[in-house]
Amino acid sequence: MRLLATFVALLLTIGLALADTPKRKVIIDDEGFALMHLMLLEAPDVDVLGITTVSGNTWANRATAMALRGLEIAHRTDVPVVQGATYPLLNSESLTDRWEALYGKLTWKGAWMKQWVEPTQQTTPPYFGPDDSVNLPEGNPTTRARDEIAANFLIRMVRQYPGEVTIIAAGPLTNLALAQRLDPAFASLAKELVYMGGSLNPRQALDNRAAADFAREFVNTPRREFNIRFDPEAASIVARSPWKAITVVPVDPSTGTQRRRSLLDRMAKSASPDLARFIAAMEPGFPLWDEIAAGVWLDPTLVTDQQTLYVDYNSQFGPGYGDMLSWFAPYRPGLGEQPATVIRMIDAARLETLMVRLMAHSVKK
Repeated sequence: MRLLATFVALLLTIGLALADTPKRKVIIDDEGFALMHLMLLEAPDVDVLGITTVSGNTWANRATAMALRGLEIAHRTDVPVVQGATYPLLNSESLTDRWEALYGKLTWKGAWMKQWVEPTQQTTPPYFGPDDSVNLPEGNPTTRARDEIAANFLIRMVRQYPGEVTIIAAGPLTNLALAQRLDPAFASLAKELVYMGGSLNPRQALDNRAAADFAREFVNTPRREFNIRFDPEAASIVARSPWKAITVVPVDPSTGTQRRRSLLDRMAKSASPDLARFIAAMEPGFPLWDEIAAGVWLDPTLVTDQQTLYVDYNSQFGPGYGDMLSWFAPYRPGLGEQPATVIRMIDAARLETLMVRLMAHSVKK
């Protein structure tokens, strides 16, 4: 009996300790709503303080509607959505057209995309203007975004919780650059920055049509990646800001991953009915770019190869505009570049297992 009582007391102590453990605070900065958002929303030890939206793959107004509707489907309307920058700091659709006339066609242009240069397995998204009305396939949201600017929200949160807020950015870095310019203490007040962007030397790792389509973007331009190329000036500002810690998830580790139909089916099977329908409707074939960023933050043991590099981005309007620049410490130019943990490779199978397990949490709520 004494042994049993001791065991019960130990379980109670562990339970109380877990209950008292504060949740990890995070803000998601992105241009839409998909599996990465669901992973963070369903993680039981994470407190999503808000979602800030930005133009990138689509315009900010559409990204905001997608985030609001996604939160409704996930039954998480307690999470605020704050709309951010509609336009990059300097780059524009007209400048991108001029750049292409000088230096060649871009594979992906996000909100400025009208057609693929070559036949591509992925569907071509419809083209919209920045102020066009939004009608989502899954239905428009009934909730509204906060009446605040994303950069101001980001500043307010890191000042309210100094040293506690992780920012996970999976789109262009415009909002973060604006916040840093508005408040020079912004980056230093955050706990850390994790972002998906940049590329070093990604090469095709999976043998299928979708993987081949995505890989061709980097064969001749291995340092160019869309999130950064959409707003290179913002990326350079953010890369040189005084964060306590930076984790960069470039394209490189994503080449060994894919949003396969079988993965979507496994996630849908584990999820609540509303989320299951949402997940099942997603188009397969994309690499798990943003999901890697969320995954390595939730479980750093997923990383199988990483290195410390000093990182910046080319903001000169020339053939290398938006390219990732990186140095080992002795070779850095010393213009404010910050050391960053750059993820080179992850365990893709374990990432998928984590994604499926997190969706099961939606059933328990």
